[in-house]
Amino acid sequence: MTNKRIAVIGGGVSGLTSIKCCLEEGLEPVCFERTDDIGGLWRFQDKPEEGRASIYKSVIINTSKEMMCFSDYPIPDHFPNYMHNSQVLEYFRMYAKEFDLLKYIRFKTTVCSVKKRPDFSTSGQWEVVTESEGKKEMNVFDGVMVCTGHHTNAHLPLESFPGIKTFKGQYFHSRDYKNPESFTGKRVIIIGIGNSGGDLAVEISHTAKQVFLSTRRGAWILNRVGDHGYPSDVLFSSRFKHFLTKILNESLLNKYLESKMNQRFNHEMYGLKPKHRALSQHPTVNDDLPNRIISGMVKVKGNVKEFTETDAIFEDGSRENDIDAVIFATGYTFAFPFLEGSVKVVKNKVSLYKKVFPPNLEKPTLAIIGLIQPLGAIMPISELQGRWVTQVFKGLKTLPSQSEMMAEITKAKEKIEKRYVESQRHTIQGDYIDIMEELADLVGVRPNLLSLAFTDPKLALQLLLGPCTPIQYRLQGPGKWDGARKAILTTDDRIRKPMMTRVVESSDSTTSTITMGRFMLAIVLFAIIITYF
Repeated sequence: MTNKRIAVIGGGVSGLTSIKCCLEEGLEPVCFERTDDIGGLWRFQDKPEEGRASIYKSVIINTSKEMMCFSDYPIPDHFPNYMHNSQVLEYFRMYAKEFDLLKYIRFKTTVCSVKKRPDFSTSGQWEVVTESEGKKEMNVFDGVMVCTGHHTNAHLPLESFPGIKTFKGQYFHSRDYKNPESFTGKRVIIIGIGNSGGDLAVEISHTAKQVFLSTRRGAWILNRVGDHGYPSDVLFSSRFKHFLTKILNESLLNKYLESKMNQRFNHEMYGLKPKHRALSQHPTVNDDLPNRIISGMVKVKGNVKEFTETDAIFEDGSRENDIDAVIFATGYTFAFPFLEGSVKVVKNKVSLYKKVFPPNLEKPTLAIIGLIQPLGAIMPISELQGRWVTQVFKGLKTLPSQSEMMAEITKAKEKIEKRYVESQRHTIQGDYIDIMEELADLVGVRPNLLSLAFTDPKLALQLLLGPCTPIQYRLQGPGKWDGARKAILTTDDRIRKPMMTRVVESSDSTTSTITMGRFMLAIVLFAIIITYF
């Protein structure tokens, strides 16, 4: 029997791991990448390409290396915890080389259409039409994995800003921004306070005469550096803390998080305090924004009501004169025009079972990978999605009935609408640990903490107290990796390594106190494991 052929659309992070997932299940992947290289979003280019997000030269990722690595390929210990975009791309290249993935990619090949075959109800096959160097070709595939991401089309809501088209300065979307030199001595407005808006405000403020950061709702600002200098996501993403969030009242949890963020700087005093609670919006991660605000280089403003030829008038009645440039950091929309109706997207909303499978197909042979906005890293989520999807394609796993899938999709949408403020960026929102654990259950790789508490207590304690890293999903089940245990127990070493560039004396008293504290906590936590897991 010949192996099933799988079309993988896109050679970014989701595409690369999907190729590997296919190979692990004995499937035959063919990846179509319309550009001449891998990397997707993380490959910097001076000129942005239509239909693809484009990063600026200075971008540093806001998820740390231990939380974003592929599950069986840790990022080298000497790499910084938060990597520059060039290092992120270097890691992807290392991954592709290690698992020999490039030979499965057809570069400079655009997917024109993906259509069901006439016998789809029985075969589940797809006709995929591609174009390369002006020549079109049609191939039949047993499954399709769409890995084009959700940063595809720049969202530029000019209709919401009267007068912008008669504004004499320059205006453009943040995807067209590359470096701050061209704004030297200018007065610049950044519209939007997501991660891109915050980053651009900070960077441009080093060369501009004045930067105004315009926001409709405000934002809670997280920083990369957490308590004791550890990456924030490493500290937040433990099973124990996740367990606490499930038993605590949401209002109490919001109060705690807001108090924590206000300890760093008072969001109200800095003009950033939003109308919503901390857990009701995707957070903005920025270590430098409060420094630029307190130095006066960035001024926070409300929403722009209208533009004149040279000025901006805000909804609070204030006015800023002689504006030279306006940058819209207003996010992206996504679409799948080549699917021709198999997956419908309306205002960034899409109906997918577990955010992956369209529920209305006779055969589950089409999957969307990486279409999620997690509170955490997307790379390991795409990988686990790929592991599950390839099991389904191979026939090892089955999906529920259409009615059951639709009921769960409705329930998930209602949960998002209840928690988050209405925004197109919140339509595909998800919490990292919830998603990873759910997918791990589907794949059959979720660690059994109760069993480990008796057979490997040291590892069990790390899984409960330490960060919920992707490597933990290679301990057992399909795709088990023999190096997983060692990699998990040396997580702290890899976090410390790139920063320990000078020899310093350690405090024995501090070490002994921490050790005793951990011992006492371990006793309590094992009681929790036995009770609840």
